[in-house]
Amino acid sequence: MGKTGIQLFDDTRNGFFSVSDLGSDWSSLQNPNYRPVGGLFASVNQLGTGFGSGLGSGSISSPNPPNRDNNSSFTAQLNDLCTKYLPFKDEEEEEEVIGEKRKKKKNGGLKLKLKISNPSLRRLLSGAVAGAISRTAVAPLETIRTHLMVGSGGDSTTEVFRDIMKQEGWKGLFRGNLVNVIRVAPARAVELFVFETVNKNLTPKLGEQSKIPIPASLLAGACAGVSQTLLTYPLELVKTRLTIQRGVYKGIVDAFVKIIREEGPTELYRGLAPSLIGVVPYAATNYFAYDSLRKAYRKLVKQENIGNIETLLIGSLAGALSSTATFPLEVARKHMQVGAVGGRVVYKNMLHALIRILEQEGVAGWYRGLGPSCLKLVPAAGISFMCYEACKKILVENNNEEA
Repeated sequence: MGKTGIQLFDDTRNGFFSVSDLGSDWSSLQNPNYRPVGGLFASVNQLGTGFGSGLGSGSISSPNPPNRDNNSSFTAQLNDLCTKYLPFKDEEEEEEVIGEKRKKKKNGGLKLKLKISNPSLRRLLSGAVAGAISRTAVAPLETIRTHLMVGSGGDSTTEVFRDIMKQEGWKGLFRGNLVNVIRVAPARAVELFVFETVNKNLTPKLGEQSKIPIPASLLAGACAGVSQTLLTYPLELVKTRLTIQRGVYKGIVDAFVKIIREEGPTELYRGLAPSLIGVVPYAATNYFAYDSLRKAYRKLVKQENIGNIETLLIGSLAGALSSTATFPLEVARKHMQVGAVGGRVVYKNMLHALIRILEQEGVAGWYRGLGPSCLKLVPAAGISFMCYEACKKILVENNNEEA
C-alpha cells in the first residue's frame, strides 16, 4: 500500500517552520479494527502511543509502544523550535521583571525630587511652603477666632459667621489672609529653621551627656518662637487691624503708613512683650510635644519613617496641647494690639490686661474663642508639620538621595 506524507509548517512553502514529515499507513488508517493505544499527546514531554517508531521516517506501521529514543529526540527538537520562534522568557528573566514591578508598586510610583544642595535653604523653603499652605487652609477660622477674642460681631461662632457673611460675604472670611500668608510664610520658615538648627546642636549624641538640664526640643522651640516673633510682629499687628477695623485701611501699605503717621512707629510693636511671653511657652510646648510624640511613635512602631497622615495627627495633637495651655496670654495679646479702637480700654501691660479681662468677664474671658482657636490652630499645626516634612523629602541634596 502507498504512504501519504503530511508536512506541517513547511518553511519552503509558507514561511513557517517544519516540524516533521509525518507519514501514515493508509491501509492501517482505513482498517476499522485499528485502535491507537493512547491519545495523540499524553503530555508535553510524552507522545501518545498511537504513534509508532516510524515517526521520524514518516510512517505509522503498528500500534506498538513508542521508541523512547525517537520520542525524546522529537521532544527536544520541538522544544528547540519553540524556544527559537516563540516569545517565551526564561525563569530568571521573568523573576527579574516581576521583581521590578513589585519594586515600583512598593515605591508608589513617581516621586518628585528637587535638588537643593544647601541644607539651610532647604529648611527655609520647606518652612515657608508649610506656613503658607496651612494658614490659607484655616483662614476663615482665624478670622472668626479674632472677632470672638475681641468681642466684635457676636458672642458665638455662628453669630460672627453670619455677621461677616451679611456684611462682606465670603471675601470677609479671608480678609487679611494675604497679610497672614506674607507674615506666616517667612515666620514659619525662620521658626522651623531655628528649631531644627538649635535642636540638632543641643541634642546629645549616643553615649554623650546632655548639654543642658532641660530637653533640647523645649529650649529650641522657645528660641524658634522668639526669632519669628521679632521678625514678623509688625505684620501680625497690621493683619489684626485689617481684620477688625473694616473700611479704615485700603491695604497693607496703607495700614502701615497710617499707623506710623497717626500713632508712631512704636505702635507697630504694641503688645510685643505679652506676645513674646505668649509665644515662647506656646512654641516651646508645641515643638517639645511634637518632638516627643514623634519619638514615642517611632518607639511604638519600631521604624524610623513616619507617614504623612501620622505626621498630621501628631502635629495636630501637639498644637491642641500647646494652644490650650497658653491661650489666656494670646487673648491678652489680641486685646493689647487692638488698643483704644472703638472706645476700648487701653491696657498698660499684659498683667493689667489679664486682670481687667478677669474682672469684666471672669475666667471665661481668658478662654473666649478657644473653640474656634483650636479648630484653627490644631489643623494648622498638623498641616504645617505635614507639609514641612513632605517638602523636606522633595527638596533633596542630590537627585539620588532617598527620603
